[in-house]
Amino acid sequence: MPPRTVLTQRQKRLGSELRKMRTTAGLSAEYAAGLLGVDRGKISNMESGVRGISGERLKTLACNCDVTDEKYVEALAELAEPSAGWWERYRGSLPQGLLDISELEADAVRLRGANTVHVPGLLQTSELALAIFRCAVPALPEHEVALRLALRTERQQVITGDERIPYVAVVHEAALRMQFGGRDVARTQLRYLLQASERDNVTLLALPFARGAFPGAGQTVVYAEGRVPQLDTVQVDSSHGPAFLHAEGQLAKYRAQLDLLEELALSPESSRDFIRKIEQQL
Repeated sequence: MPPRTVLTQRQKRLGSELRKMRTTAGLSAEYAAGLLGVDRGKISNMESGVRGISGERLKTLACNCDVTDEKYVEALAELAEPSAGWWERYRGSLPQGLLDISELEADAVRLRGANTVHVPGLLQTSELALAIFRCAVPALPEHEVALRLALRTERQQVITGDERIPYVAVVHEAALRMQFGGRDVARTQLRYLLQASERDNVTLLALPFARGAFPGAGQTVVYAEGRVPQLDTVQVDSSHGPAFLHAEGQLAKYRAQLDLLEELALSPESSRDFIRKIEQQL
């Protein structure tokens, strides 16, 4: 397989898992190279995501690393397959990080999130999304705004489509009261949240100001549960693009943080009542 010049998060994650598998087993890169019939440099490139690995070689490595979790190995073999998701249509037109988010969500079996300032992207109306995109600094050209809106709309299929997955969203009162795009846009957004919260796969939890302090204030966090627990990923927003975390300590930290936020938040029924009151005050 030829070396890659642009790496996706999926490719980086597979490489990281290959390295963890090898080092946990105490195998040297030289041993792995001999086992797979490649030179040592290619092992390094596989573990960085620069080169791919075939499913057959991956399973050979897993067997010799004494990895007995068949579901985990099969999930890794799927990661090794070339990506063919709908987001590939946007490659070369939008930042890689946005495509990585789309792929992460599409591969997840369950999503959990917490938002302080913005309504979650998966629950945004087109009008709100446009208002947020047009706040970017430097300003985005209109053709890119249109592309981002189209991508955002397609991303939402993970919770609205035929194969929708469970989604738990904690949304702080600050995000619910923001008026990006003006009062009418904000009111329409709140009404849409109420509708979305009635879906059997969506759990919307409001976190009022009155709850006081909470962990992760100011962060936007998404916890994507993978097909196996070993492939869980946390995505955190920043002004420079998304960051993807998957070290065991990081995963445990954000699981605990989301657990606490969900405990602090109102129940789904009380959250709907809370959102209705805010909508009526606009």
